[in-house]
Amino acid sequence: MPKLRKARQIATLQSLISVPKSTKLTTGKIKVHELRNKSKTELLSQLKDSKAERALLRVAKVTGGAPNKLSKRKVARLSIAQGLTVISQKQKSALREAYKKKKFLPLDLRPKKTPVIRRCLTKHQASLKMEREKKREMNFPLRKYAIKV
Repeated sequence: MPKLRKARQIATLQSLISVPKSTKLTTGKIKVHELRNKSKTELLSQLKDSKAERALLRVAKVTGGAPNKLSKRKVARLSIAQGLTVISQKQKSALREAYKKKKFLPLDLRPKKTPVIRRCLTKHQASLKMEREKKREMNFPLRKYAIKV
């Protein structure tokens, strides 16, 4: 019974993957600085390839594939993560450019900090004085004393 279940899993995994079995795994380690130079369409196509490769490696694991394929699983996961990270970083930098001159920023572009620090008064707000305080300082300035030596 377990062998039959495993065979079904393999068959369903292979049917989900649109890449033929004879396809060689080409994706190796990718440098992030190379990814940053690519356009969004190239990044998305690379991400699609990485995901297809990861699916093939998943099938290889279930079927008990060669050890070199099993060691490539980590590289495939890493390349997917790097691609997604670069895409999100590019989107965020484009949003920062778009909102540079605006009065308000979206929440995800504001500095995170901590809730207590976010609720604190700004330096400008803290330096402002009430009208009464201004009058008191003007009418009763600090006295300066000269000390005899």
